[in-house]
Amino acid sequence: MDASGAAFGFGAAAAPGLAPGSVGPDEVDRALRFYLPPQPCFHDALSKLRADHLVVLAGPDSTGRGAGAFALLREVRGARTGLRSLSPANSLAELATSSALKAGQAYVILDYVGEMNVDAVQAFEIHRLGEELRRKDSYLVLTAPEATRRRLALQEHCAPWQAPDPLELFHHARQLEPSVDIPPDVLAELLERVADLRRPADVVAAVIGLADSLDAALKTLRDSDKALVRNWFREEPSAGDLLPLAALAFLEGIPERNFEKASILLGIHVRDWEQTGEIPAAEPDATSTTALRGVTFEQTRARWKERATGLVRTERWPGPGQDPSRSERRLVFASPRIRALVIGELHDLYGYELWYPLRQWLSQLSRSADLDVRTEVARGVALYARHALAEVDENLLQVWADGLAAQRVTTALTLQFMCDDEDLAPQALNLALSWADNRGPARAVTTAMALTGTLGSLYRLEALNWLWFLTNRGERMASAARRSLVLLLQTAEQEPERALFTLRYVRTRIAETAQRSKARSLALRTTVQLLEAERLEGPGTLAATLLRGTPGSARHLGLLWVSVLLSVCRRGAVRALCQTLAALRDDPSAADAVRALGKAMRDGMTPRQWQALGNDLPNALRHPDYAIPGTRQLAQVLLGSLRS
Repeated sequence: MDASGAAFGFGAAAAPGLAPGSVGPDEVDRALRFYLPPQPCFHDALSKLRADHLVVLAGPDSTGRGAGAFALLREVRGARTGLRSLSPANSLAELATSSALKAGQAYVILDYVGEMNVDAVQAFEIHRLGEELRRKDSYLVLTAPEATRRRLALQEHCAPWQAPDPLELFHHARQLEPSVDIPPDVLAELLERVADLRRPADVVAAVIGLADSLDAALKTLRDSDKALVRNWFREEPSAGDLLPLAALAFLEGIPERNFEKASILLGIHVRDWEQTGEIPAAEPDATSTTALRGVTFEQTRARWKERATGLVRTERWPGPGQDPSRSERRLVFASPRIRALVIGELHDLYGYELWYPLRQWLSQLSRSADLDVRTEVARGVALYARHALAEVDENLLQVWADGLAAQRVTTALTLQFMCDDEDLAPQALNLALSWADNRGPARAVTTAMALTGTLGSLYRLEALNWLWFLTNRGERMASAARRSLVLLLQTAEQEPERALFTLRYVRTRIAETAQRSKARSLALRTTVQLLEAERLEGPGTLAATLLRGTPGSARHLGLLWVSVLLSVCRRGAVRALCQTLAALRDDPSAADAVRALGKAMRDGMTPRQWQALGNDLPNALRHPDYAIPGTRQLAQVLLGSLRS
């Protein structure tokens, strides 16, 4: 639960095509291993795609739209064809006029979220996109919600989509797996439960599970967690039991003493809403309480054993960075799924009279000084967004994004957790980008904070483009964007391909700016911050770590250093170079990386500029921070390369 420094973390690997970029033939093969085309919608979509080179698969989430898009593109481009995934925030109008579309390609946009500009895409622009695809003999498949069919511009290109029949898919997938003997009575129950499944992924998971353990597969299909949660709510719990469980759904795992305080505050919000409709103060008014003579206290902690039997348990563990002697009691759900199931039931069963005070309570917690509290609030709100995205956006995230610093961090964390759900990840991107321009500086700062972590990892180019755009805005927004760019590179330390992509991007943006322009000055300022950045964990500079462990980084870093050394940012560039050499001084293998760095810098400088660096660097190394044995010798390796 640690979110130290609000350096937003990363979830599991993204499904094929979710992150923009190339999807290789082998990845497509894996995604389509058990695929069964749903008919007649697959045939109808294929006919549209062949005729128009463009089709939109419009249907409910989790019905296999993504796999359907892959299968359609395989049909028109061939069995061993890879494809390219485009960002869900791509403008279809701009695609038709840009150089992004290449000849003879297969493109997919998963979970298309619509245009970012104010004016909706027009029918003639979609027609122009189709013409461009036909001219280049390329194909584009989009997946989108059912509501897309009501958009006039896309209406004629939409193909209604649905999941295949679960029993047909089950029998189809079983033929592709090793045969398993199943007793007739067990098979009957198995088929009955499979028939109730609505997600193709769940059907396939059941088939795969049969090979491991018939009992385990049946247990999964029986879904005891869901039955337990539904039975608990079917008993129509009292407010005294319901409110603590609702509070836990948004505050799981925090110390019990903090949870109890927050749970009481939720009760106050509900009471005051029932009586007056007003928002309560942060704490109950002590002057209004009665004397304690004769008062009895309910054993609230023991009550959990009766209140939520099988749903909640108590555990003990210390906080981040604390030793075991500081362990505290914490309330957690009995399994990870129960939290999401509880939030789903709260949404399905209760209306405004619960959710209004609950939203007010969440907004109060979003301002908390406790990062652990805000992290759990964000996690819970992300789960709630699966059921009520519009409500979360309008009543929580839009307000928090324009609020205090703590609320903006909570908003950014919520968007990161939304990326754990493949269907919500594009919506998280859309929300973040909607605040980037003409929505006020506070929301733009929230965008900069959000475009890191999982969101920035999934949608790399989109995140870099918008962060770079924000570095050219007012200083408040620019400063936040520069910090986020640094954080993106810091979190890529263990991902060489993403680190090189980021360095390459910065080089390209510098090259696009005119000499002595304001844009170049801002670009170089950003570059100095990247070169001076420390590692997120461990000592030393990020540049030193990349030089040591990321092949190919020396060339990009060297050319970035040349750009800032030959500018008014020279002092900062020399300082960053000294810091990097000092961080590498104890590594015997660093000489080769430093030599490669020097060669890249030499190739970008004239002999006179090399000589100037040869004078400035030894002088800078006399500073006490860098006058350390080994640093000067490593500098000689660099300078020797420069002077050779």
